[in-house]
Amino acid sequence: MAAYILRRLLLLPPTLLGVTFLVFFIMAMAPGGIGGPLLNKEGSMQGEEARRIREYYEKRYGLNQPAVVQYARWLNQISPLGWTVDDQGHYGSFSFKWPNLGESLARHRPVVDLVRESLPITLLLNVVSLPLVYAIGILSGLYAAWRRGGVFDVSSGAVYLALWSVPAIWAGVMLIGLLANKQYLHWFPTAGLGSMTAADMPFLPRYTATGFEPGYLLDLLWHLVLPIVCLSYGGFAYLSKLTRGSILDNLASDFVRTARAKGVPERDILFRHVFRNSLLSLITVAAGIIPSLFVGSIIVETIFSIPGMGRLGVQAVQFRDRELVLAVTLVGGLISLLSELLRDICYAIADPRVSYE
Repeated sequence: MAAYILRRLLLLPPTLLGVTFLVFFIMAMAPGGIGGPLLNKEGSMQGEEARRIREYYEKRYGLNQPAVVQYARWLNQISPLGWTVDDQGHYGSFSFKWPNLGESLARHRPVVDLVRESLPITLLLNVVSLPLVYAIGILSGLYAAWRRGGVFDVSSGAVYLALWSVPAIWAGVMLIGLLANKQYLHWFPTAGLGSMTAADMPFLPRYTATGFEPGYLLDLLWHLVLPIVCLSYGGFAYLSKLTRGSILDNLASDFVRTARAKGVPERDILFRHVFRNSLLSLITVAAGIIPSLFVGSIIVETIFSIPGMGRLGVQAVQFRDRELVLAVTLVGGLISLLSELLRDICYAIADPRVSYE
């Protein structure tokens, strides 16, 4: 197992290299090239002034160089081993150095600072939604398979099929329009992760002389309700149907009939035998759900104006911000590859027959 994990980890750099290469050259071949919208926004300036701005951007970020050279410079920039570069862009010696994600073309800030601010917010959304997806999906799928043909099985199957068919972008708009609109229910806030006075709130809720104060934690949870619902409903709907089907397949196996013939209680058959044999399909889906939640946060963060990695990536694509787009791609690709590695490890844990030696 250790040798297999080491091989998979060694495959991460070339795989990420291929992903970033593809994304970079798609941007480069698009009309306007890399940084095109950024340079075009100076169009209202006078001719000489606009020319100087363009020359400054091209010299500082190398936008006038061939795409292959720009990509090679970015690889040298993020690599721990390469040529050192000074503030004027001159290359020095070849040695070990600190990797650098560069500076955002549109925001003129270090990319690592933007990622450091946005990534914890996206991780918070996913850390909250992922347990909900698995808890609701697995438990409801188990109960539906156990009571096959019952009221819960039929009703939940119809509801989950309808939920899976609803686009997240439409659901987010409808949730805001109904549950956050002042003209209707207005139960939840429309955007953001906190009220304007959240910085002055105590962390925990409390009662004071003026009444109840929700506190920073309760205010954050209140703002998270609609984004988490929008991010989670499709995942647990799909997982519930998958769990139900996998459980029913294993209930029809020979080992279940043998266990029933020996008088094993039905509950033990379901949880100790059938469910464990159904884990492989659930683990397979887990490798896809984790990256899909990360991708789904792009829609959710944009709709609810949450400053996470998804919204940061959308804004980077709009301006074709080279460093920022590649950084978001790098983070997303790393999460996807690590989730697949985690899937393979869970295979070996769940099924002793699986071996990578």
